Amino acid sequence: MAGARLSVSVSRLFRRLEPLFSSRHYCSLASPCAVSYSQYGEPSKVLRFLTDVDVPDVQDDQVSVRMLAAPINPADINMIQGVYPIKPPLPAVGGNEGVGEVVSVGSQVSDLQPGDWVIPADSGWGTWRTHAVCPASELRKIPNDIPLESAATLAVNPCTAYRMLTDFQHLQPGDTIVQNGANSGVGQAVIQIAAARGLVTINVVRNRPDRSSYFELEMYLKGLGGHYVITEEGLRRQDFRDIFKRLPRPKLALNCVGGKSATEILRHLETGGTMVTYGGMSRQPVTVPTGSLIFQDIKVVGYWMTQWNKRQRDSQESSEMLYTLCDYVRQGKLQAPSNVQVPISDYMAAINSTRDAFSTKKQILTMSS
Repeated sequence: MAGARLSVSVSRLFRRLEPLFSSRHYCSLASPCAVSYSQYGEPSKVLRFLTDVDVPDVQDDQVSVRMLAAPINPADINMIQGVYPIKPPLPAVGGNEGVGEVVSVGSQVSDLQPGDWVIPADSGWGTWRTHAVCPASELRKIPNDIPLESAATLAVNPCTAYRMLTDFQHLQPGDTIVQNGANSGVGQAVIQIAAARGLVTINVVRNRPDRSSYFELEMYLKGLGGHYVITEEGLRRQDFRDIFKRLPRPKLALNCVGGKSATEILRHLETGGTMVTYGGMSRQPVTVPTGSLIFQDIKVVGYWMTQWNKRQRDSQESSEMLYTLCDYVRQGKLQAPSNVQVPISDYMAAINSTRDAFSTKKQILTMSS
């Protein structure tokens, strides 16, 4: 599978994709390469590592980008499986998030120049490749003075965390929030951004097979700025309820798990609080007690970063969000999730690691040695 060559006909077919590919170290003979699929299904069955893809000339409104790094997110896998709301035209390139460096620009492009770092403006762009040629409008410029792993993982998880902490409750320093899936990429970003704003976080994680691995995770999340780390089973214990004798009840609950976990964090919200659901890792429905809606005025809403970007991608609000997040990175208040950097040719091993239920490290594909 790795190193498979494109036939001329398939190569022409790939020209239908606006972004295309180029060469880097891990492609055989330094040829253009990418991780692609021509049908939806299990990644191990449908993904191919392609080389020798034709690279078109840069047109007047286009830029040529050398990809630097791209993470693997659960949504990327769902998209390949065909179960994600966005289904890119086939054949497609894997990956929704990543960072690249501008190599050259067309004559009509004025807001980008060689050396700039850029990220995709929309989902489904296809970041698991070494090079792309695309309209400049499909990219957003970001500062190139932040760590590579922070730039590569900026667009999805930190932005999701930022918006959820900003858009659903008017939070002030000292306010409390509760979240499940706290060791996820979004969860880690929530902890750090909340700490930067003076918010108290209660962070719920699944129990680990052994005490040492749980203690290691607990120390890691507290090191990011988390105040409390607790297992889902611990949510139901009296000693957890006792913390609200010294803390205000949460105004905001962030749910990426669903099922019983979502119901439990919702029960601890103060009157008028909001639970935001942005994922469903348990694949169980969110169940809300009727009394919470009627007597406590609890609001239950959903959030999808892709939808927000469609409405706001060119807005001042979006620019301010990216500026603030990059400033947090520079100040040391926001670091990339704990990660492992993997050559793009080892994409399948990285995907398998991402699917490990107890994995705490983000897999980031790198395009150079």
